[in-house]
Amino acid sequence: MGRLHDRMAEDLRLRNFSPTTQRNYLFYARRFAAFFMRSPEELGEAEIRQFLLNQIEVRHLSYPAYRQIYASLKFLYTVTLKRSWEVEHIPFPKLRYRTLPVVLHPEELAALFQAVRRPKYRALFMTCYAAGLRIDEACHLRVTDIDSKQMLVHVRHAKGGQERVTLLSPKLLEVLRAYWRAEKPPLWLFPGSHPAEPLATGSARTALRQAGLDAGLTKPCTPHTLRHCFATHLLDAGVDLVVLQALLGHRSIRTTSRYTHVSVERIHKVVSPLDLLPTIPPPASAGQKAQG
Repeated sequence: MGRLHDRMAEDLRLRNFSPTTQRNYLFYARRFAAFFMRSPEELGEAEIRQFLLNQIEVRHLSYPAYRQIYASLKFLYTVTLKRSWEVEHIPFPKLRYRTLPVVLHPEELAALFQAVRRPKYRALFMTCYAAGLRIDEACHLRVTDIDSKQMLVHVRHAKGGQERVTLLSPKLLEVLRAYWRAEKPPLWLFPGSHPAEPLATGSARTALRQAGLDAGLTKPCTPHTLRHCFATHLLDAGVDLVVLQALLGHRSIRTTSRYTHVSVERIHKVVSPLDLLPTIPPPASAGQKAQG
């Protein structure tokens, strides 16, 4: 894409998109160009439709992945190329179903953390679970974001640019202090291969996936699974839904309420209406009817 790629990158920075969104949008724009081996400047609505149908029918992309591709092309043609008419009549697919979040039991979590050999990754994943962080938020934590006096974690690199605070577990604080004494990270709590850069989220995902295999877990093990566990386990412990919304950084309570569907403790507290009926005698057998 060359020059067009640079223009789109500038537009994304001017719109103040997060680094992750910038990277994803540029990646999907390059994939679109490579699909036709031509610049997007030479392509239009017909090619966009053909490409999107390929992603649905051939590649069978997940709904979130497809949504990002759609948003990338919409930004490219609406903002960078200023040809909004190329995308404005392309329908956006309806979400057919929403799966429940995958949640690990405490024993599975303990086995998972034990399978992570490197102290930096173990501390990272325990932070994701203990504080309910997205992996990008955890990778961008600075040493100074750990407030041991107020027992808070300051999340400054939050989704949507909305800073928040979440709880700092005493047990996590012990883990982080032991990790810091061994590694002494100067700036980023979890630095990458270069100390001036934070750990790449892709490296973290790969490490956790391998730990899940080493632990013999059959459930998917992604960093977001740890966030699901944080939310569900807190609901099981009786934490108020509004408090949980603030800790997770959700804009809508509807997003947080989806965890009520997997909270086992909440389900167990509900009494089935069948149990509220008077005792119903069993039906009479055929022999009893004949004697009567």
